[in-house]
Amino acid sequence: MRKSSLVALTLLAAAPAFAAEEPSGCDKFKWNIGHARAALSAPDRAKLDSGGEIAGLPATAVTIALVAPADAKLPTPPERAPKDGTFAGFTKITSPPKAGSYTISLSNGAWVDVVQDGHFLKPRAFSGATDCDGIRKTMKYDLSANPFVLQISGAREKSLSIAIQPSE
Repeated sequence: MRKSSLVALTLLAAAPAFAAEEPSGCDKFKWNIGHARAALSAPDRAKLDSGGEIAGLPATAVTIALVAPADAKLPTPPERAPKDGTFAGFTKITSPPKAGSYTISLSNGAWVDVVQDGHFLKPRAFSGATDCDGIRKTMKYDLSANPFVLQISGAREKSLSIAIQPSE
């Protein structure tokens, strides 16, 4: 094999690693994260065990205690299988607000599944960045006026703060 071909193959093999890098810094989110970041770092965050229910949207973020995936008893198997050594949990929003667009933001990295009416909802927009204290990712979902389940899996920490707010 020629040296130039070997170099080309090496660069192609390394390309996915370069493409997978996420932006770094709070200014790299695709939209304003000020309200979500303030909610996620507010000192009055409610604490909730995995499997707990919330009637309506909380006024500020909620910190959910997570457990090993096998102990989480997620109502629906997550779309992405959790890796070993990670944590999972869920909460049910039993009395959602009116139908509309809502932003769900996380303090730390994890996989999120929103399940409503027995179906996984796909976010209509996603943004994330590393090295931004208090927030790691944020997603926008179109929710109907029905209860829904928010499932977390693949988290590296034993707790995670979540803010659910009307989209701006």
